[in-house]
Amino acid sequence: MTAPLRIGVIGYGYWGPNLVRNFAAGPRTKVVAIADGNPNRRQLAQTQYPYIKVLDDAAALFADHDIDAVAIATPIFTHYDLTKRALEAGKHVLVEKPLAPSVAEAEELAALAISTKRVLMVDHTFVYTGAVRKIRDLISAGELGRVLYFDSVRINLGLFQPDFNVIWDLAPHDLTIMDYVISQTAHASAARWVSAIGVSHYAKQENLAYVTVGFDDGLLAHVHVNWVAPVKTRRTIIAGSKKMIVWDDTSPVEPVKVYESSVDVQHMDKEATYALNVQYRSGDVHSPKLDGREALAVMAQTFAAACLDGAPSPSDAGVGVRIVRMLAAAQQSLEQQGARISL
Repeated sequence: MTAPLRIGVIGYGYWGPNLVRNFAAGPRTKVVAIADGNPNRRQLAQTQYPYIKVLDDAAALFADHDIDAVAIATPIFTHYDLTKRALEAGKHVLVEKPLAPSVAEAEELAALAISTKRVLMVDHTFVYTGAVRKIRDLISAGELGRVLYFDSVRINLGLFQPDFNVIWDLAPHDLTIMDYVISQTAHASAARWVSAIGVSHYAKQENLAYVTVGFDDGLLAHVHVNWVAPVKTRRTIIAGSKKMIVWDDTSPVEPVKVYESSVDVQHMDKEATYALNVQYRSGDVHSPKLDGREALAVMAQTFAAACLDGAPSPSDAGVGVRIVRMLAAAQQSLEQQGARISL
């Protein structure tokens, strides 16, 4: 058995403890150091993991020859600098979403990973959930027929971010899910343009936004993100010409439901194409069995396999760059009152 991947985690705030927990518990990963600039977070890390080195500077991780890879769980504006320094130090890198705050920086990091022969992976955790992987399998197998639209709602009360808007905070989840289940399947359709509108009610950053992505073949994807909602909603609807899927990520029981419903349209008169015969088909509803493993645990071991075995990842640097392109296009559209921005 090969030696475990030795990991240093940068950032022990909101997400860092989750990464440490899963990497520490994994069969092929070992956390050897944690770095955080906040003394209170360092104290907490040392209390929870007395056998792990706790440092006050990420530079010490980059210089440590006993560390093979680093996981970066810090704010968006730090991703580019920390990831670049880690790759240049010869470390594999797992970085929180999104990969970088600009397309140019994301592309530079992806190119640097190739030139240094290091793994660069983005922690788009949702593509490792049993629900999303099952949805992808159904679409790839042609169970839905031609995909007509993707509609998602990701809303809750808070948390407001001072340095970036709700699109950069929440939309990466849904855009990555969309990319994974549509663009990376056997019946792939390419995203062509992005449009976005939003508003800021309380501060400089938009707290409410609607993002639309246009694909080939008339496929539309729509993402609603909001920091100011009375309830937490995580719902995705994917409609196909044969079947439709509803995924409620807040439901503890049967979160994915497949509806055998569709619309059949036939021309009544070939000479009068506007005259249509619309027939609706409504059949059974079933809930497929899902992989119950924690998504973050699957992601952690996927990262280990990528680093140790050269295995592929569904959230590699290429995916990270695609998502940043869509986010940047949405931001540009937002600043141009919803104009369509080509990808």
